[in-house]
Amino acid sequence: MKAFLILEDGNVFEGISIGADKEVISEIVFNTSMTGYLEVLTDPSYAGQAVVMTYPLIGNYGICYEDSESSKPWPDGFIVRELSPIPSNFRSKDTIQNFLKSNDIPGIAGIDTRALTKILRDKGTMNGMITTDENYNLEVIIPKLKEYRTGKVVEKVTCKSVSKMNGTGLKVALMDFGAKRNIAQSLLNRNCEITVYPAHTTAEEILATKPDGIMLSNGPGDPKDCESIIEELKKLYASDVPIFAICLGHQLMALATGADTHKMKYGHRGANHPVKDLSTGKVYISSQNHGYVVDETTLDPKVARPAFINVNDKTNEGLEYIGKDIFTVQFHPEACAGPHDSNFLFDRFIEMMKKGRD
Repeated sequence: MKAFLILEDGNVFEGISIGADKEVISEIVFNTSMTGYLEVLTDPSYAGQAVVMTYPLIGNYGICYEDSESSKPWPDGFIVRELSPIPSNFRSKDTIQNFLKSNDIPGIAGIDTRALTKILRDKGTMNGMITTDENYNLEVIIPKLKEYRTGKVVEKVTCKSVSKMNGTGLKVALMDFGAKRNIAQSLLNRNCEITVYPAHTTAEEILATKPDGIMLSNGPGDPKDCESIIEELKKLYASDVPIFAICLGHQLMALATGADTHKMKYGHRGANHPVKDLSTGKVYISSQNHGYVVDETTLDPKVARPAFINVNDKTNEGLEYIGKDIFTVQFHPEACAGPHDSNFLFDRFIEMMKKGRD
């Protein structure tokens, strides 16, 4: 069946329908990872977006459910150059086509994803529609595309109730703004006892349990849409509990302490982004997925200082907070799939919590 990707600038790509047979409007973003498409699909940070995979062949190793980063896929749509119909992998339990259909995610294959990515890089991230209607009317569709907003998607992806993951070591409160499973797994690998809290849990409830540390997770959307969460993070900042934050958590802590964020032209999404540690000069390859960034020029030097920068575009990739046991990063040190270069940051968090116990 024919399918069409219609961009809000009027560009139309014709391809083949994959996944669910339904029409969807979403924000169109691209990911440069060569592997890890299941991890991309199950990353809650993609809620409200349709993902373009720039690597041309997707699905060749099938679906390995144990690699999922959450209990379900989150993107509104999936866009690829070529979808492999027959996976070749002893771990595979399903095809990506069946996976998309069973999870009601529409997609399109057979389009020039390189040309599409160049448009998004040149003009910036924009909204689009995936449809199988050959009689589409651009005059009707384009105004709808320009009106689309992802909205407050953290509420959509966060857990609904408090849960615990038993460990024998330090007690960590994990605030779930759309947390990837490997954040908790990285803490469990270090024997932490983890309590996972919904995004809108009050600071008082968390602090009442006397955690050794607080983990702020990744998540989707514009951080400025999370007004009530930011107010609670101000209270957590005022406490002396060690805090480690990743991605959206990094942005929210910056907003809570008076800094600003802004939307990037097309964001960082992929498993090959170099970041430089400003304290050592070392460069690490990182996995990233974000469309917003902390504006370093708005930092109060008495509150926080830059800790990491992106080697490609010099945007902020991490902060250290002055006089506080708090550090935050924009990239994903728990990366799966992706490089493990910066996994040591979890060890730094452990040492920070141990010091806080002394």
